[in-house]
Amino acid sequence: MHGTALSPPPSPPFDFDEWANLARNDAAAFELRRREVVEQFIAQAPAHQRERLRRLQWRIDAERRRYKHPLKSCLAIYDMMWDSLYGGHGLLEALLALRDLKPVDDWREAAPPDNVRPLRR
Repeated sequence: MHGTALSPPPSPPFDFDEWANLARNDAAAFELRRREVVEQFIAQAPAHQRERLRRLQWRIDAERRRYKHPLKSCLAIYDMMWDSLYGGHGLLEALLALRDLKPVDDWREAAPPDNVRPLRR
């Protein structure tokens, strides 16, 4: 059995020199192969994550189109990554919010929300 919910299916090894050579000698072929590999990755993700991954990839591709120089697009994508960590509604903010939650020692003692009615026995 190849992939499970905990481990994705194995990917072929990444050969940097092969990709660099392709980018240098045939930019169109490089772009086509890049899109194929990205789509394969997204297709292998759990179904509930695919839409979010496609939207993220759309944003990445938009940044790549926005700048003519690859280094500028790389820096813009790098900034996106840091913003998703430290920006508003980012990972750090979510983790800090979780830290501030007060744990309930026993879920049976927690008061139900006002709109929940107890079951009759």
